[in-house]
Amino acid sequence: MIITDIRIQSYRLPLDPPFYAAWDPIPRRHFDATLTIVETDVGIVGIGGGDTMAGFESYKSFFIGQNPLQIARHVQVIETLNFHAARYWPLEMALWDIFGQSLGTPAAQLFGGFTTKILAYASCGELKSPDARAESALALHEQGFRALKIRIDLRRMDEGLQAMTAVRRAVGAAMDIMVDFNQAWRMPGDIAPSADPAAAQHLADVLHELGVLWLEEPLQGADVRGLAALRSRSKIRIAGGEMARSLADLLAYADADALDVYQPDVVLAVGLLRTRMLAEWVMARNRWFTPHTWSNGLGLLANLHVTAGVGGGPYLEFPYDPPGWTVERRDFMFTEGIFTDAEGYVHIPDRPGMGKTIDWDRLKHYAR
Repeated sequence: MIITDIRIQSYRLPLDPPFYAAWDPIPRRHFDATLTIVETDVGIVGIGGGDTMAGFESYKSFFIGQNPLQIARHVQVIETLNFHAARYWPLEMALWDIFGQSLGTPAAQLFGGFTTKILAYASCGELKSPDARAESALALHEQGFRALKIRIDLRRMDEGLQAMTAVRRAVGAAMDIMVDFNQAWRMPGDIAPSADPAAAQHLADVLHELGVLWLEEPLQGADVRGLAALRSRSKIRIAGGEMARSLADLLAYADADALDVYQPDVVLAVGLLRTRMLAEWVMARNRWFTPHTWSNGLGLLANLHVTAGVGGGPYLEFPYDPPGWTVERRDFMFTEGIFTDAEGYVHIPDRPGMGKTIDWDRLKHYAR
């Protein structure tokens, strides 16, 4: 089997009403998705997604004519391209999709096959008033979610803590709650100062009193020493790693013992193979591996298969914050979205490879 072609196709879904993301001052009025389509000479087609693959056309020749199952070789090539160009990890996802299809097994089996389902936590993206966020938390609990994550804006700390308090009061001990401070995340043009260690420590202390499971990205991602110091002083778990752009970045956190919860985003960070290596490493040291997901259904699939394969958790991030952000919007490229069951689990698809069917007819309306 050889790779005969690699195609990149982008789509744009209009959002009505707009989605007011907590980390973005400009309302998102459309949602973009890029599919990486890898064709083979035996008719197996792999699909990946999660990044734009900008500029990849110049590098196709490194893969055309190669065996798609030689994934370790392809990962090394992608790493060289990352150094010179961009992050082409959606290509690796498509190759694992081909690998699973060629063996007739879900991709999670190739990563270890530890389990077929993971508890999901509802990852909420909007800043809402305390009453609205509490009402949303109760609705999520009714749907079966056992955990949720809310975001606190550095510029609106008091309001964020009020929302957190309202959520805890509303759900009691029935749900785990995580908080994302988003200090490692930067939108284009944002040069405002991040939180300093004192502010992060204060927030960690307050959230511990409220029974929060973890505090995510309390400091700049490059401040490995600061994160390690905060973790050593705090009674709350410290999470991070979503903005890491190399395995070395993630291993620096591990070497410094800076995180309790490791959250690399598989198809936006270091790819599936390298992320699995990291997961085994940190889990062997009694740390949690629960990757970051905030892209689309393809990105969620990649994280699901790796996490289920290695037995990560205790939760998987599940982007979901209705009515602005729904499964139908997130997974608009599929014939059927990725849903949780009545007990709050998300299951790996039982079809081979990544396991979801692309709705090509529907996507024709959104092609860019």
